[in-house]
Amino acid sequence: MRETLIRSALQMLESGEPFSLRALARDAGVSTAAPYRHFADREELESALAVHGLQELMRDLTADREPPATAEDIGEVAVRYVRFAMRRPALFHLMFGQPCDDQNDERVRAAAALRDYLREVMARVFPQSEPDALATAGWSLAHGLAFLHLDGKLPNTDPDEIDKRVRSAFAAVFPPVARAETTRRRTNRAKPDHDKPNRSASNRSTSNHTESSIQ
Repeated sequence: MRETLIRSALQMLESGEPFSLRALARDAGVSTAAPYRHFADREELESALAVHGLQELMRDLTADREPPATAEDIGEVAVRYVRFAMRRPALFHLMFGQPCDDQNDERVRAAAALRDYLREVMARVFPQSEPDALATAGWSLAHGLAFLHLDGKLPNTDPDEIDKRVRSAFAAVFPPVARAETTRRRTNRAKPDHDKPNRSASNRSTSNHTESSIQ
């Protein structure tokens, strides 16, 4: 029942219908009292919708994709973030346009999962930098671009142009200098032990050569 109510509320939200728990009951075809068994009030329902949105956003960012490994990959994460906002505008506004209910454990966990994912991406791509600061910068840029397009401050009618604009903005802030270093790290990790120089053998050879020279 709870998931049915959430789906109905999402449909009402995205269609622009003002909703209340009473209106939700009518739309879902249940008794007026039924929603109150799952949500104490409208705020609790909105928190549940925000959790749903955060989880859906995480799936969009991560599903069926290799973990980001380059600066260009970070730009693609941002593209998917903005695409979600453009596809789910009302839900996106609800997710981020209101204070987070820190008393709702499920919402806190969903928001933390997104922050942790962004931090892990930055730590992987830029291991010598401060991942928390970079995650904040990258999230702020993607989030700002999402709202600028949603609010019509940037042209928002051509999806391909939106993608291109997001990629260009991220390339300007996170230039693709990490590719060579990332490739080097991957190559080094992939090398088997027998490909690595035998330092002890090299040291013995050097020592023998030195002793021969002294004699």
